[in-house]
Amino acid sequence: MASSSGLAELFERFRHEAFRLETLDDYSGSGNIDAYRAFRAGLGRPAGYNTEWLEELRRLTQQGKRVYRVHVLRRPLTEYLRFELGWGYRTNTTAGEEFFILDVTGASNPLEAAPDFWLFDSEDTAVMRYDDAGAFLGAEVLPRDEAADYVAYRRTALAHAEPFADWWAKYGE
Repeated sequence: MASSSGLAELFERFRHEAFRLETLDDYSGSGNIDAYRAFRAGLGRPAGYNTEWLEELRRLTQQGKRVYRVHVLRRPLTEYLRFELGWGYRTNTTAGEEFFILDVTGASNPLEAAPDFWLFDSEDTAVMRYDDAGAFLGAEVLPRDEAADYVAYRRTALAHAEPFADWWAKYGE
């Protein structure tokens, strides 16, 4: 499995767009652990919450690059998803990241077989690996000739998803 340094390289060299598909209900073993603890304790956002990512997003979007994602989920939301959507997504939109929700509550999931991944310029794919506790294990950068499957996953995700702001207005907390 490739390291996350391969993922960092893909972020540095993409030209137009970076797309992320999120399929898990819990990433709590990964980044922003302190912020998640604060959320669970009913506290406010810690000072400097997500600052590095927000700066990166601003830099990318100022260069005319698009960063967007679709999260496949079911309601009721897990505690972690309430945190990620309520704090993370709502904060990251201020820096230009776009979010969409594919809510499969009471429906079949058209992306049941799809893993979490980043897709850059429809050419480079990094499959994200997590353990059962939501801890990031690493990213596997795939050969370019495998990108077509992930382009199809993206197309399906976007065809079934709705903008986060619209979804949040109906179901947010």
